[in-house]
Amino acid sequence: MKELDYLGSPQPSLILYLPHRPEGLGQLVKTPDAGLLMENNSNHWRKIVTLLAKVASPQQEWRGFRDNALFEHTALCFSARLREMPGWHWIGGKDNLQRFNIEGLNAKPLKEAPEVALDTEKHILLTPYPDYRQLSNATVDEIRKALGRVGFYTGN
Repeated sequence: MKELDYLGSPQPSLILYLPHRPEGLGQLVKTPDAGLLMENNSNHWRKIVTLLAKVASPQQEWRGFRDNALFEHTALCFSARLREMPGWHWIGGKDNLQRFNIEGLNAKPLKEAPEVALDTEKHILLTPYPDYRQLSNATVDEIRKALGRVGFYTGN
């Protein structure tokens, strides 16, 4: 059986790339469901899914987005290559970034959150690993502001 490497929308606005897979991925691929993913996995996955929702949600209120629409608009990818799709590509963690071979990356650090960088031409977001200890609410707010400036939430 081919190893599963993708979960979510076929046309996501944001793909989060991670180096490991959640339990029950086979079932989740058939029926993408954030609640089921969180229920069948550790608190670690609850944090990842919640941070994905906080960044991707078009509104500040992210809970409903996470619980009802997350995988209609986003995706998780576990391979070490960027998928050739429109939308933004989020690579979380330095160790994870080292798995990728990205030519001509021109990511600029955010002034208010220098641990985060954006390449607006390639639509790549680089952050620490998506965990509350490394991506605080203040950092998520700075990411949302930066993505808002480049039209992420308005579809531009």
